Amino acid sequence: MEQPDTSLETAAHAKGHLKIAGVDEVGRGPLAGPVTAAAVVLDMTRLPEGLNDSKKLTAKKRASLAQQIWATAEVSVAEASVEEIDSINILKASHLAMERAVAALDPPPDYLLIDGNLIPAGLEIPSEAVVKGDGKSVSIAAASIVAKEVRDSLMVDLAQQFPGYGWEKNAGYPSKQHREALVELGVTPHHRRSFKPVHKILYQE
Repeated sequence: MEQPDTSLETAAHAKGHLKIAGVDEVGRGPLAGPVTAAAVVLDMTRLPEGLNDSKKLTAKKRASLAQQIWATAEVSVAEASVEEIDSINILKASHLAMERAVAALDPPPDYLLIDGNLIPAGLEIPSEAVVKGDGKSVSIAAASIVAKEVRDSLMVDLAQQFPGYGWEKNAGYPSKQHREALVELGVTPHHRRSFKPVHKILYQE
């Protein structure tokens, strides 16, 4: 299995950049909940072992790595709300969450490795977009782990306030249980009204 490594970070160091942050977001596909982004500046002398794309890790391993990342790295997490997703669209909202996560790092990084093929328009720091970056760069992998842990735990909390949709298991993604609950229980304030399955229920003829 391919593991992310430090080659992108090393290349950025070679260009004279000292403080390199990996940036990733999670939650573009769910029907409910915010989109969450993390920015992580790893200490290359204290790398947690086993960093990988958060989707390739077990829940237990991910939780353990998230703890180690918080303990050894500079980390910030930010989100864009359901209202923002509905008003500006999910791509722009995920970029907004990334911009907020980067802005919250203090002192600021001087280079960004960003997961995906686009650099958010609001970022003024030299940046590199890395397609499937969470499988290539340890910094982006770390950001993907932190963002997923934070968002998943938020969805567990929301599931207690709005039971029946299975958010504690599906994190707001359109699982069978979630789609059925939408029809039976209706739309909550945490649902993304601009997403087709939700929109359809709200505006049934």
